[in-house]
Amino acid sequence: MARDKVLSLIGLAMKAGQVVSGEFSVEKCIKSGKAKLVIIATDASENTKKKFEDKCKFYHIPMIIYSTKETLGTALGKGLRSSITLTEDGFKNAILKITEE
Repeated sequence: MARDKVLSLIGLAMKAGQVVSGEFSVEKCIKSGKAKLVIIATDASENTKKKFEDKCKFYHIPMIIYSTKETLGTALGKGLRSSITLTEDGFKNAILKITEE
């Protein structure tokens, strides 16, 4: 149930223009300070997970490892996505609340 809620919120955030996806774009968003929450797919490479873990710690941005590349991409209406970031606090707070339950 929680998975469906999170993916629905990601889809809503995408429609609202509050999602950035793709490794390069997510990294740029983190560095610019616009990223509020970074979501990495469970099946992303260990290298990718480590890279974003380090960046998020350095820039004090929450990060969760959630779902698969395929389901994250589907929630966005795109192809496979191993990393996405939300750029709005409301969606960030809602997703963190669900995933922490």
